[in-house]
Amino acid sequence: MAAETAVHDTTDLIAMHPSHEAPVEEWCAWVDEVYAHSGGDAKKIPWASERANPALIAWLNRVAPEHIRPGSRAAVVGCGLGRDACALLDRGYEVTAFDRSASAVELARSLHRGHEECFVVADAVDPPTRMHHRYDLVVEVHTLQALPPENRVSLARGMSRLLSPRGILIAVARGRESGSPIGAFRQPPYPLTKDELISTMAEAGLVPMGGVGGVDEFLDENVPPVRRLRGAFVRG
Repeated sequence: MAAETAVHDTTDLIAMHPSHEAPVEEWCAWVDEVYAHSGGDAKKIPWASERANPALIAWLNRVAPEHIRPGSRAAVVGCGLGRDACALLDRGYEVTAFDRSASAVELARSLHRGHEECFVVADAVDPPTRMHHRYDLVVEVHTLQALPPENRVSLARGMSRLLSPRGILIAVARGRESGSPIGAFRQPPYPLTKDELISTMAEAGLVPMGGVGGVDEFLDENVPPVRRLRGAFVRG
């Protein structure tokens, strides 16, 4: 991506995304620039949504109340515009939502007045020590899938450091059928198979809550439908 190229809106930026071989740092810089030019409009950000993730909401409503006390601390990894963080705030959690993109955090603060202090800049791969072992719930939605496969374990290990001893990590990602090649995907998102999600978390010392059955694989309500994974993980 040529630094001297004039960028007028996110359409130009999206067309100028880094190459598949580019380092993660270059992709992160591009993501930050997309946020900076979006004005907080989710329609201008390919990976953003105007609502909290439906798979997360379903889990929060159905499963979380049985395992997590009201008022518990929750961290949202790669929070973007902050929709998922606000869903947690609405349910009474004490929320820290963070993103590596300073532009994303600035937008989240401007979109959610009264909750500005919840949104901070931090790197999920290497979270600050003050965040270690602090959270009863860690939420990861579509961040793992944004990284090339060789970088997934580093992120999983970073997220595991956030968990309290009995904490739960809930991950939502685009899915891929078992046996289908990842090589067909030349840019994010990089879908995971169910086994890949489980093995990635295992490298970070995490196992599915309730066994392998704790990872759901389903088709969402998009047209055409998209395969999704949702898994809750705890320390092994």
